[in-house]
Amino acid sequence: MFDVKTLILTDYLRQQLKKPLGTLITGSIVGCNDYLRSRISDGKQTCVILVGDTVSRNAIEAGLEPDVIIVDNKEMRKESPPVLLGDRKQFKLYNAQGSIDASSWDVLDEAIKAGESAVIVDGEEDLLVLVAISLAPVRSLVVYGQPREGIVVVAVTPEKKKEIAEILSRMA
Repeated sequence: MFDVKTLILTDYLRQQLKKPLGTLITGSIVGCNDYLRSRISDGKQTCVILVGDTVSRNAIEAGLEPDVIIVDNKEMRKESPPVLLGDRKQFKLYNAQGSIDASSWDVLDEAIKAGESAVIVDGEEDLLVLVAISLAPVRSLVVYGQPREGIVVVAVTPEKKKEIAEILSRMA
């Protein structure tokens, strides 16, 4: 469906992407989930996508119900217990570290359209945040973990999609 090539992260972009793409929420796990719950419960979001094992596990354990989770069964690059997926429709994806595999676009698009889904990544899911923001409907939330700090909540707007498209265009 999408005619794209595999994208590779450049050293320059690696440094740039350490800065949160949205609102950084710091504090305890409970505090971060309370903030996320308040954003979800206002009913203004089209779709909620969580990227990362820690943020997904914590949100699900707190009773939150995201539309899509994207996990790789690793936390801080070390193996971690699998996130409980429940009855979610499961999609598999290979994505090498420091890249966005060309197949990511089709797999994430299908998962978003399916709803109540999980994308299990063989490799690394970090950069799939960019794909999720690109594909999510406007008024969605894309949430990912900021290591040792908290969570980053990205409100998907036309302007945010343009910003992400510019970042993607600078990948090799």
